Amino acid sequence: MFDYETLKLIWWLLVGALLIGFAIMDGHDMGVGALLPFVGKNDDERRVVINTVAPHWDGNQVWFITAGGAIFAAWPLVYATAFSGFYWAMMAVLWALFFRPVGFDYRSKVQNATWRNTWDWGLFIGGAIPPIIFGVAFGNLFLGVPFQFDDTLRSTYTGTFWALLNPFALLAGVLSLSMIVFQGANYLMIRTEGDIYKRVRTASFWSGALTFALFALAGFWLMKDIGGYAITSYIDGNALPDPLDKTVVKEVGAWMKNYSLYAWAKWVPITTFIAIVLGMLLSRLHKPGMAFIASSITCAGIIGTAGVSLFPFVMPSSSDPRSSLTIWDSASSQMTLGLMLGATVIFLPLIIVYTSWAYKVMSGKITTDFIKANDKSVY
Repeated sequence: MFDYETLKLIWWLLVGALLIGFAIMDGHDMGVGALLPFVGKNDDERRVVINTVAPHWDGNQVWFITAGGAIFAAWPLVYATAFSGFYWAMMAVLWALFFRPVGFDYRSKVQNATWRNTWDWGLFIGGAIPPIIFGVAFGNLFLGVPFQFDDTLRSTYTGTFWALLNPFALLAGVLSLSMIVFQGANYLMIRTEGDIYKRVRTASFWSGALTFALFALAGFWLMKDIGGYAITSYIDGNALPDPLDKTVVKEVGAWMKNYSLYAWAKWVPITTFIAIVLGMLLSRLHKPGMAFIASSITCAGIIGTAGVSLFPFVMPSSSDPRSSLTIWDSASSQMTLGLMLGATVIFLPLIIVYTSWAYKVMSGKITTDFIKANDKSVY
């Protein structure tokens, strides 16, 4: 059995890995949904686009559900505080996601242009809105969330939904969307051909360029203008969780300190920039498989950069910095983390193996001729 401090660190890494898995797997089908109305110019082309992800999208939701469950079980204080403070934002995500199952299942069952066009835009909403909101949420973490604990560890949230929509958070939201579109475009290049392929190849380049620019701008903004948080008291990683048992200060440039403390940390954003450029270059060279790998590394790098910058904070507090939640003082018990780790070691490889098998079985190009030949059986 690992000691308590090690388990806390392991679960920080595992939650990050689950979020990365969500961005890569559920991200590419959300990216496809966001591109749907623009890269498919007629009904057959849009059905091609839909059928590249329709057999897999619900399986990819496992990453979303697992990440949410892991946060609930590993960091209960974070889950409770975030879901109360971000309540309306989370509800907006759920409302947007409602369009996905009904859109995929019912869109092509009625041969009516208005009906199908409406569901196409519904799938666009289900693909574009969630990554924007997730990005806005991450952006607000860097600014600090307006909550605080009393002496009995009851949290009070003092912010509003509209306060979440500040300039930096909106930039993070657009960055998240461009990252997902980059991922979705590269996946579509693998599965399509002809005019659709040409359009998504163009989308890959421009979404990659936008991702590069916004990622650089966000980093510069954090370094120069946005005050970060730093713990100034001793932290015992093996102690029982108590968010109020520390002192925290806010200072400009604090989010960059980990890149000085840990020599390896700077390679996370550097690798991300390299992956973005390679993804754009490989798409231009007609190497969609390699471009998809590059954009997957981009997703991992952007999320990893956010995690490294925030570490050890998970949810900083702008109302009372001392109430900020970190990986050391917001975790579940040692037994809970240990049992969860055992379950993860067993079930996560099964998810990966099954998902890999499913994609292998249903691989290959989707064409308009295939759609016409199987009009009654495909999405």
